[in-house]
Amino acid sequence: MKLEILPVLGIGDVAEGDDLAAMITTAAPWLRDGDVLIVTSKIVSKAEGRLVDVPAAEGPERDAAREEILVAETARPVARRGPVRIVQTHHGFVMASAGIDASNVDPSRLVLLPKDPDASARGLRAALRARHGADVAVIISDTMGRPWRNGLTDVALGVAGLSAIRDHRGEVDPYGNELSITQMAVVDELAGAGELVKGKRDQVPVAVVRGYLNTTEPADGAGASVLVRDAELDLFSLGTAEARASGLRAAATLPETAPTGAGSDGTGVDPVAVRRAIATVADAVAPGTVFTPVTREEVRDPLGVPDRPVAAISMVLCTAPGEVTATAGTLIRFGADLHRLRAALAAEGVASSVTTAPADSTASAALTL
Repeated sequence: MKLEILPVLGIGDVAEGDDLAAMITTAAPWLRDGDVLIVTSKIVSKAEGRLVDVPAAEGPERDAAREEILVAETARPVARRGPVRIVQTHHGFVMASAGIDASNVDPSRLVLLPKDPDASARGLRAALRARHGADVAVIISDTMGRPWRNGLTDVALGVAGLSAIRDHRGEVDPYGNELSITQMAVVDELAGAGELVKGKRDQVPVAVVRGYLNTTEPADGAGASVLVRDAELDLFSLGTAEARASGLRAAATLPETAPTGAGSDGTGVDPVAVRRAIATVADAVAPGTVFTPVTREEVRDPLGVPDRPVAAISMVLCTAPGEVTATAGTLIRFGADLHRLRAALAAEGVASSVTTAPADSTASAALTL
């Protein structure tokens, strides 16, 4: 495969209502069928009127106006550190400041992302094909940061005439291994390639990648929305501070849970996980408070859980320092320590509930698991 990456020069400034298809074909009469057109989202937003007025001078009024706009463009906050805000937009994109941009625009205005980038890509593709005879694929791109890596790159927000993902699952590599998870976000790769000739200060908002496609797909395709990961599959849906706060709220509202007598794999509660939870709280509980995991059959059997594996833990005996009934303060602290352990167990995936200690023990209370 031989690729060419070509800048489209001479687009000029774009204003609301401008005909992008006409501007592009005037600047690039050399477009060929099968080309992939990479269009910066900012000029799409300008043409579609996705601009808002704000005070031009830096200061509290401009900051307040920008904050109000950010809230309106945000579907879900993800992370915040100082002035940096990472949010999920109503499109599903996770990005800084909801993609709101103040560069390459009059100081009294801000540019928002296109309302529906896939629809914008489809509309531009249709106009280029119907009015100008160019059968191209269209990618609407924007610049994003990435978790775990410094630097920015362009990615696809919208696409038409090209599948967003190339799925290699089920293919076999040269060593005979079947690929099971490889799905390449080719439209992001193409958007990044286009950025190499567009730049950020050269006012080149459009590029063409030639040679990737022989012909475009007849249908517009599913668009770039397929790149948005479902929330239930996102292992990193919150920032560190936000995830910690969510965990603390969950610990504060931890419900009483009847023990099931088995872990998620059906083999019983993992003794190692229980010991890890006890170690977690060891330095936080009152001096003299002791948590003892119990594995003796004579203690497990009265819990009425049949066929419990021998290695499984059914109970943690909880012994308060000194005489637990000595003062109200001792009782309160002991109850807090019990909850600390229950929260640590929950973090290990172990459900627990508070119960009275077996009559043959010297423990003050017990947790059943």
